[in-house]
Amino acid sequence: MTNSLRPHGQQRAPLPPAQSPAPGVPSPRPSGTPHAGTAAAPDVRPAKQRDAFFDNAKYLAIVFVAMGHAWEPLTDHSRAAEALYMVVYTFHMPAFIIISGYFSRSFDMRPDRLRRLITGVVVPYVLFEVAYSFFKRWADDDPSHPISLLDPWYLTWFLVALFVWRMTVPLWKVVRWPVPLALAIAVLASVSPDIGDDLDLQRVLQFLPFFVVGLFMKPEHFQMMRRREVRILSVPVLALTLAFAYWAGPRMNSAWFYHRDSAQELGAPWWAGVVMTLAMFGCSMVLTSCFFAWVPRRKMWFTVLGAGTLYGYLLHGFLAKGSRFWGWYDEYTWLSHPVGEVLVSVFAAAVITALCTPLVQRMFRFAMEPKMEWAFRRDATEVARERAKS
Repeated sequence: MTNSLRPHGQQRAPLPPAQSPAPGVPSPRPSGTPHAGTAAAPDVRPAKQRDAFFDNAKYLAIVFVAMGHAWEPLTDHSRAAEALYMVVYTFHMPAFIIISGYFSRSFDMRPDRLRRLITGVVVPYVLFEVAYSFFKRWADDDPSHPISLLDPWYLTWFLVALFVWRMTVPLWKVVRWPVPLALAIAVLASVSPDIGDDLDLQRVLQFLPFFVVGLFMKPEHFQMMRRREVRILSVPVLALTLAFAYWAGPRMNSAWFYHRDSAQELGAPWWAGVVMTLAMFGCSMVLTSCFFAWVPRRKMWFTVLGAGTLYGYLLHGFLAKGSRFWGWYDEYTWLSHPVGEVLVSVFAAAVITALCTPLVQRMFRFAMEPKMEWAFRRDATEVARERAKS
C-alpha cells in the first residue's frame, strides 16, 4: 500500500449471513436505520445486527496497515523490522480484500446499491485524491505535483480497485471457474509491463483473486478457520514465516508485496511474474487464514472501531506521508533502535485507533458517507418503502 520501490539485496455456531458492506466503504447504519443491502420491498424488516467478528477483523487489519507504514522507513536499518514488514504485507490487504468480496455477494446493480457505491467509494476517492495531491504540494514542497483522478496517489488506489471489483460482481457469478480465472488475470497482469499507471490497474488486477475468493466464501468457511486446531497450527506457521522473512529480507525486492508493478518493471524475467504471483497468493491465503483464526468472535472494546476503518485508512495517510516529507526518521535516528521501533509501533496503533472512533466518523462523514440525495432520483419502490416505514 506504499508508493515506494525499495529493492533489498470449542466449536461455535456458524457466523450469520453477511449484511454489511465491504470494509473500506461506509459501514452499515445503526440498528433501525435503512440499509442499502436489504431487499427492495415496501414492507418493514428488522435491521441486521453487525457481526463482531468482521468488525474485529477490520480493526485489527487496519492496525497492521498503520504499523506497516510506520515500519517502512526502518527496514533499511533493521532486519527484524524488514521481516515483520514483509510478513504483515503478505496478509493485511488480502484480509481486507477478502472481507470486501464477502460483503459484495449481494451486489446486483440495483439503483440504491449503485448510489451507495458512488457516495461511499467514488466521492471519497475524488475528495481524498485531491486532498492528498494538495498535501504533497505543500508538505513535500512540490508545487508542480499534478492532480489526476486517473493516477491514484498513495492510499486511494484501494477505492479505485473496490469500485472496479464491485462493478464486476455480476460477471463473476456467471463464470464457471471464477477463482482460477481471476488468478489467470493476475498472472497475465504481472507479465504485462504495458498496462501503465492509469487507475493503478496493476494492483486492481493482481489483487483481484482475493476479492473473488471472498465473493464465493460462506460463513462456514470463516468458522472453519476459527477451529482450535487451526489456531494451534497457525503458531508454528507464523514462526516459520517470520524466520523465512528474516532470511529473505536482504535478498528479496519488497516491491513484490505491493502488487504494483510487472515482473519486467522490477528487473526480473517475465516467468518470475508467474511464479511470484502464484506463490504469493498461496502464502497470503495461508497467513490470512492464520490471522482470521485469532480474530475474536465476541464483542471487544475495539469492536465499535471496525465501523470506522475507512476513516482511519484514509486519514492516517497524511501523517504517514508527512513523517517522510518532514524527515522525522532521519532527524530522530533513535527510532531505528529496538526501543524506538516498539514506540513507533505503539504510536501507529494509537493513531489509527483514534482515527477510527465514532467522534472522527461524525466529523468526517460529510466526505466519507455523504447522502447526496439531491444528486439522485428515487424510484417508485423506494418511495413506497419509505411510506410503509413512516
